[in-house]
Amino acid sequence: MGKRALALGCALLAGAASCAAQSYPDRPIRLIVPQPPGGTSDILGRAFGQRLAENVHQQVVIDNRAGASGTIGTDLAAKSTPDGYTLVFVYTTHATTPGIYGKLPYDPVADFAPVTILTAAPLLLVVHPKTPVTTVKELIAYAKTRPGELNFCSAGNGSGSHLAGELFNSMTGVRLAHIPYKGSGLAITELIGGQVQLMFAGIVPIDPHVKSGRVRSIAVSSAQRTASLPQVPTIAESGLPGFEVVGWYGVLAPARTPPAIIERLHREFIAILKTPEIRDRLTREGAEPVGNTPAEFTAFLKTDIARWGKVIKAAGAKLD
Repeated sequence: MGKRALALGCALLAGAASCAAQSYPDRPIRLIVPQPPGGTSDILGRAFGQRLAENVHQQVVIDNRAGASGTIGTDLAAKSTPDGYTLVFVYTTHATTPGIYGKLPYDPVADFAPVTILTAAPLLLVVHPKTPVTTVKELIAYAKTRPGELNFCSAGNGSGSHLAGELFNSMTGVRLAHIPYKGSGLAITELIGGQVQLMFAGIVPIDPHVKSGRVRSIAVSSAQRTASLPQVPTIAESGLPGFEVVGWYGVLAPARTPPAIIERLHREFIAILKTPEIRDRLTREGAEPVGNTPAEFTAFLKTDIARWGKVIKAAGAKLD
């Protein structure tokens, strides 16, 4: 059967949208990364984009659209044609910016068709060696006798490291004072120097300082122990049940993207997650592969946005 006859049959039997999904993709795909080049989102976005391009035999163009905590690039994706040729590589801030900004130019759930969460990485709760605690229970007890005296640093107001500390405050009833810095690098430097007592830090940048003894690790923020640090307990198992903070990265398409295209993209990304190269890379970087379904991603977004909204409101978190 010729291409024209096949196209006509496709339209008659299942509709034009179904036919388009069967031929998808037949041109380059744009993957918007709403962060500047060189950061974790950009590095991961390019890694997954390259593998997607190899699998679907089409170019995947990385389009960095940084600004306003990722909302500029995300808004661009929300308003793009829902045909599967524009995707956006989002991370945890997709769930926190609604609480911080209050009003966004897009709806973080209704304006998108989730594909999957690709990976999630916990934070590591670390303290300066002179802080006399080695466990979560000891930290809580020590902080309760010194309300407002212990400081925790972060990569900035509204960052994951900030909100993890505020969640810790709200769940324990302690009052750790927040000291924001412009970036995690400076925050880690100040922690090592003893200007602050503790931090919820990314595993990759803080682990060398744990190994050198400049800081002491206490626990990881995920619900289960991480494969990269199996000897380190979770905060939840160390005296604070229900505590969970992970930095996640996932792919969204504009709302009304045909379900058949979302299903195809989901299959491709799950296949990428199963490759040893990607799994090993994620493990080295302290992350875990996820690969949930679009429906599970939608449910997760609703829960995460609501949870962080309450934490942000209680903390009075504002952008720098």
